Parts: sequence; structure tokens; C-alpha cells
Amino acid sequence: MENPTKILKEFQKNFDFMVGVDSDGCAFDSMDFKHNECFAPAVINVFDLQPYAKYAREVWSFVNLYSKTRGMNRFPALVRFFELMAERPEVIKRGFVMPDLTDLKEWIAEEKILGNPSLIQAIEKNPSPILKKTLEWSEEVNANVRKMSRNIPPFPYTREGLEKACGQADVLVVSATPTEAIAKEWAANDIDKYLKIIAGQEMGTKSVHLSLAKEGRYADDHMIMVGDAPGDLKAAKENNVLFYPINPGDEETSWKRFYEEALDLFFKGEYAGAYEEARIAEFEQCLPELPPWK
Repeated sequence: MENPTKILKEFQKNFDFMVGVDSDGCAFDSMDFKHNECFAPAVINVFDLQPYAKYAREVWSFVNLYSKTRGMNRFPALVRFFELMAERPEVIKRGFVMPDLTDLKEWIAEEKILGNPSLIQAIEKNPSPILKKTLEWSEEVNANVRKMSRNIPPFPYTREGLEKACGQADVLVVSATPTEAIAKEWAANDIDKYLKIIAGQEMGTKSVHLSLAKEGRYADDHMIMVGDAPGDLKAAKENNVLFYPINPGDEETSWKRFYEEALDLFFKGEYAGAYEEARIAEFEQCLPELPPWK
């Protein structure tokens, strides 16, 4: 099987600038829909959480939409979900039993590319019940997304921002979503034409995407990551590149500012410093660390 990172290692740049853009919740108004209608129902169904469905939905939404773990890879998110479920008094009173996550945690700690293909390989070596359940859940999530995810538009000003960016920069999708789903959404909205590469879940973490894209091609201050989650900021900082936030709940304003103001500053070499720091400070106020039930 060909190494999925090959495309990132070998592409030829067209410009001296690169713009990385997350997809779900950043370019597309899709995160609430996918987590509420595709992820949460699958976790309730596969892990038999019907007696605690109300709380499971609340916990899943907090982990993936309304906290500092927003946008994290689905597998660590599943672990975080169960850890928070096990702490809720209402769930404990109803007889919730925490599944043994040992093998899943070990796989997450050891595996660099967290996706269904690498999980299948792990199961071939260790047919652990939790790994098999996790794969069943992940495949059901993907099936739900294929079945239900349609007619989801990009946020206002996303198209304009991408069109402006691709005139002076190589634009890459940098996402933890499976590539198939990303490609489908971007093509359906006719904005894939602005892209150089789609880097999805199968190519590694967002930090790996940026690292591979950067190597031998771009200066630190000639790369900017556009994202809506703390993981996007973390990936940018791990690679010493710039970050522009799409603030959860205020996405249209964020994209409008990117299009009208931030992108020009980036290309002029004036984005880093006070301007970037102000944008990040705003962003960090958007997402809490502790859940409301604590």
C-alpha cells in the first residue's frame, strides 16, 4: 500500500507562501451537524449507551464542539468522552460501566496516523474488544456522514478568502477528517479548485501535515494555518508558523476579516506580532476547559 503522506512529501510548490485551512467547522458550517447527527448517535448505538443518551449527547458535544478539545481526532475524543461520562453523577446513578480503554489508549499513544486503516492493522495484531468496537463505531460514523452530509455550504466569505489566497499562496486543506469526506464537500461547493492538496486523517496529524508541507519549501512566516480549534493553533505553533483563528460562533466575521485584512497583512509580512497575538487572545476566550456540569 502506497504511503498516504507521499503526496505531501513530494509536491512542487507554486508560490513562496502557503495557507493551510481546516475543513469541518472552519471552512464549512458542518461540525455541529456531523457531531450531533453522525458521531453522537453512532457512539450511543455501538456502545449501548441508550440508558444515558441525554448525557452522552451533552458530553460528546462538550468534548468536540464547546471546549478546548474541539476539533481533536475522533479516537482521542472517544477516550475523553468516556472519561467525562464516568465522572457524571447522573450517569453513575444509572449504572454506567466504563469500558476498558487500555488497548485503545495504547494504540493512540503508539500510532502516528490515527485513522481506520491503521486501526484495522492494529486489530490484525491484537483483536481486542475495545479496538473492534472502536472500529465499528468509526465505520458507522463514516457511513452516517456519507448518508446524511449534503448541502452544507462554506461559511460566508470563505470562498472569497480562498480565491484571494490562491493567487499568491499554495492552499492546502489540513484536516483530521477522512480525505474522502473532505474531497466530496469541497467539490460539491466548487471550491476545491482553489486547493493544491487535501491532507486528511490518513496523512497523519495536522502538525505532521504542516511539517511535511513546510520541509524545504516555505519560510516560517510565509506559512499560516487557518483553523477553528485549539488543535489547529497547537499544530501551527509546533511548526513555528502563523495562526489565524476562525472563532467558534463568530465564523462569518472571522472569514470576512481574513479576506479583507489579515491575508493582506500576511502577504506583506506584517501579520506576526501584535496583530496575531490579538487574534489568538480573542480565540482563546471562545472555548472553556471545564464542562458546565462541573
